Amino acid sequence: MPTRYVGLDLAAQDRRTGLAVLREQDPASGVLVLEEARTGVDDALIAQRVRGAGKVGVDVPVGWPCRFVELLAAQATGTLAPPGSTGDEWRRGLAMRETDRAVHARTGLTPLSVSTDRIAHPALRWAGIEARLREEGIDVARDGSGRICEVYPAAALRRWGLPHRGYKGTGGRAARRGLVEALGGRFPGLDWAGHDAACVEEDDVLDAVIAALMAREVARGRAVPPPDPLRETALVEGWIWLPA
Repeated sequence: MPTRYVGLDLAAQDRRTGLAVLREQDPASGVLVLEEARTGVDDALIAQRVRGAGKVGVDVPVGWPCRFVELLAAQATGTLAPPGSTGDEWRRGLAMRETDRAVHARTGLTPLSVSTDRIAHPALRWAGIEARLREEGIDVARDGSGRICEVYPAAALRRWGLPHRGYKGTGGRAARRGLVEALGGRFPGLDWAGHDAACVEEDDVLDAVIAALMAREVARGRAVPPPDPLRETALVEGWIWLPA
């Protein structure tokens, strides 16, 4: 039976959400066929593709910082103890997850803060999708040990030694074309099946393909798991998987 790896570049709106499906018929051959690559993806289609996947790479924060969640609960009930300072260091501790700090330490890149940035909107959408999948009995453990793993395409590209900036938006079309070629070199068994044009046209589609490739790397044991001291935290906050 073939294995399918799904990549999801989740946006708050369906029209900006990218989806990619890679089919691996025989792991020994290294051949990957890009079966689907598109935008305009609703929650029902996402759930359907997750059900048929061996592993799913999700480009969105799947959890919030524990300290931030605790602050919200205490603030809502009027039990928040006054901090020694409300300066930059205190706020950074609320804005960044442990995995965000780990990604910065390994790559120099800083993921968007799910507490303080607009990335919270797609993260809220994912929280609803996660609940739906959990109700269906799908293992959506946020540390990546189940069906889902959180990924960060720009950081993956950097770890692979590929260009990771300048490929977004209408001005990034030439850069996306170069990235499609570079990914073909990095994954020589990748058959774009005619979907390379969509990846050049829309960065959301290209990010979804990168997310699917990372899902396969995680499944193959070629990605960095949460260290033992952070495993319990990763189950709550999530963990961004990077190429090993």
